[in-house]
Formats: sequence, C-alpha cells, structure tokens
Amino acid sequence: MPMTNKPDLRFWQIWNLSFGFFGVQIAYSLQSANISRIFSTIGADPHSLSYFWILPPLMGILVQPIVGTLSDRTWTRFGRRIPYLLVGAIAAVVVMCLLPNAGSFHLSIANAMIFGLVALMLLDTSINMAMQPFKMLVGDMVNEKQKGFAFAIQSFLCNAGSLAGYLLPIFFTLIGISNIAAPGVVPDSVIYSFYIGAAILILCVIYTAIKVKEMPPHEYAKFHGFEIQPAAKEKSNVIVLLKKAPKVFWSVGLVQFFCWAAFMYMWTYTNGAIAKTVWNTTDVHSAAYNEAGNWVGVLFAVQAIGSIIWALLLPRFKSYKAAYSISLLIGAAGFISTLFIHDQYLLFASYLLIGCAWAAMLAMPFTILTNALSGKNMGAYLGLFNGTICIPQIVAALLGGLLLSLVGSVQVNMLALAGVLLLLGALAIRFIKLRVEN
Repeated sequence: MPMTNKPDLRFWQIWNLSFGFFGVQIAYSLQSANISRIFSTIGADPHSLSYFWILPPLMGILVQPIVGTLSDRTWTRFGRRIPYLLVGAIAAVVVMCLLPNAGSFHLSIANAMIFGLVALMLLDTSINMAMQPFKMLVGDMVNEKQKGFAFAIQSFLCNAGSLAGYLLPIFFTLIGISNIAAPGVVPDSVIYSFYIGAAILILCVIYTAIKVKEMPPHEYAKFHGFEIQPAAKEKSNVIVLLKKAPKVFWSVGLVQFFCWAAFMYMWTYTNGAIAKTVWNTTDVHSAAYNEAGNWVGVLFAVQAIGSIIWALLLPRFKSYKAAYSISLLIGAAGFISTLFIHDQYLLFASYLLIGCAWAAMLAMPFTILTNALSGKNMGAYLGLFNGTICIPQIVAALLGGLLLSLVGSVQVNMLALAGVLLLLGALAIRFIKLRVEN
C-alpha cells in the first residue's frame, strides 16, 4: 500500500503531543535524584547502592516492549497510546506517595528496604508505562521533516520537568520544611516533593489526553503505508521483529549502551561523590550529607538547564551524527572535570556540559530510529529499542560495586568512569549509517 505523507503540524499540536512528558519527567527526576539518598538513609551500604538501581531498567525492559506491542494493536475511542499513558500515570501517582515513606512506618531496616524496593519496582513499572506512549505519539503523528523538531520539543519538556523535579527538595527546604529527620527516616523536604510531583504528573497527563486526538486505524494505515490485517494474520513476534530490524536499530543501540551506563553511574554516585569532595563527609545521617543531597538536585537542575539550551541548538546542526558525537564529547568533559572540582558552585560548569550529552541522548536516537521505521510496528520497535536503554543500566548496576572497589571505593572516580564511557559512545557513532527504511 503506497504511503501518504503526513501533513505538517502546527507548533501547539506538536507541543501538546509531549506536554504530559513534563509531568512524567518530574516523577522520573525525583526518583533519579533521590533513590540513592532514600536507600542510604534507610541503611544501604555504598557498595550496594548500584544494586537498587537495577529495578528501574529491569522494569523498563519488561514493560515498554509490552506497552509498545499491545498499543500497536489497540484501537479505542480514546486512542491507541493514550489509554496506556493514563493507566501508567494514575498508578505512578499512588506509588509516589508511598516510596519516600519507606522509613516512616517503624519497620526494621530489612523490612523498610523490602518496602522501598517493592515501591520502587511499582513506580518504575508505572513510569515506564506512562513514558513510552509519548515517543510513540511523535512517531505516529509527526512527519519525517518535523520529527527532529518534535523530539527536540520533547527533550525541552523532558528537561524542564527534570528541572522542576530536581529543585523541589531544596525549594521545600528554603521555605522551612525540614531537611533532616530521625535516623532511617527520609526528610519531609523529600517526601513533600514526591507528593507535589505526583499532583503535577496527573494534571499534565490529563492535559495531553484531552488535547491530543490520535489517528483512527485506516487514516493511520494510509499515512504509514500498510494495510490493516485481521488479528489472526498478525504473527509478528519479538524474534521476527528483531531479525527484521533496520541496521540503525543496532548501531544506535551500541552508542546507547555506553551513554546509559554513564548516566547510571551519575545517578548512583553523585550524592556520595560531592558529599565527600565538597562537604567532606560520608556520614549519611549528618546535616552535611543531607545538604549535599539537596545540592545533587541543584546540580541535576543545572544539567537540565544545559540540556534545555542545547536541545534548542541541536536542530541547527546539519548532520545528526555530528550533533550526536559533539554532544557526547562535551558531556564526557563535564564528567571528567568533577575529579578536579571541590567547590559546589564550580560544579555548575561540569553539569552544564553533562546536560549537552543528555539532550542529545533524548532526541537523536529516536529521531534516527523512527525515520528508519515504517509505522506498522512502530510501538513494538520503540518498546524493544528501550532495551538499549535498560540493558546497559542493568549491566552498569550489576558491575557498580565491583568497579567502585577497583577505583579505590572513591565515588567521584565513578563519575570520571562515566566520562570515559561517553567518549566510547562518541566513537561508536561512526558506525551509524543513516537511511530511511520502510
């Protein structure tokens, strides 16, 4: 069936497709900035911290391919992707109110850890269920000419959400909410941040659900060049799809491996790294450690600002590969520079540079991949492609404790290792061959 070109969308149509991502990313950034802090507060050993980070990517690799495959075959009056978005967001709101309270129920350390792990697993399941449809909506509804811009808008909203989520704990601290608590209990500044983040998440997702009208089945098929087959004839499975995947699926996946492993180490070890290098403490119950924990949110917010600025510049590059590789090289310099900085404000420069890599990671891979896919199995392929995000994080988490021991149990050295991984990712970009495949 010949493919009809999709019409250009107006700015606000593209904006509405991704606006809910702002709320989802607030939830994700609260998790990213505070999971190590929460589990350290409960009683986790630094050498075990990376193991708690296995759950987020593990849930992603399980949930997102399922959501992608099922939504490819879902047609309701509410759309095909939006029902999954709504269910995931509602579940995330509930769990966000539970997770930061893991140490507040007078449980033993072991039981508090178990409670926290179960809550984290459920939060990651729901966030992944809510996050994946946004990438699919852009792939479904935006033409190739506007797709780079659409993913840049998504990157902008994603980083704006990150900025809000990272700053919430320090905001509550500044207005007088306690940033310290009894041993084993998470401070109220963090707990209230999760509550407010949950409220913003559901409001943003409802906005997108109301404003976006997905294509009906026959219109979608016309714009993506395939005929709708009866369910009995649809026999594509994961193995078949992977065998038929375009080459860029694998070459971009190699780059993704190095990038996401690097950021896993940033999320895991920044808190301990700057607590030691700037505040000169390793006592997780001290006021200094909790001040460092708040500053992690500030640094991640600075990273988000760098990402927002860089996301606006990315569409100006004439070459996707050049934009991608330059961004990763800049990010690598940011990570490595943390070895030499012992002032909390000078770290702004490092995290601004890191933000450039993050902006490219959010926009470039999906732009390149969706331009190489037909629409028939768009959701399934994007779900499977999430494996290139999740697998490296799982590998990095499993190896984190061992690597930390190998670098002298100095957490800032893990940030330098993240820089080396981004350098390898930039080198791997040379293997990507850009072409459209239907």
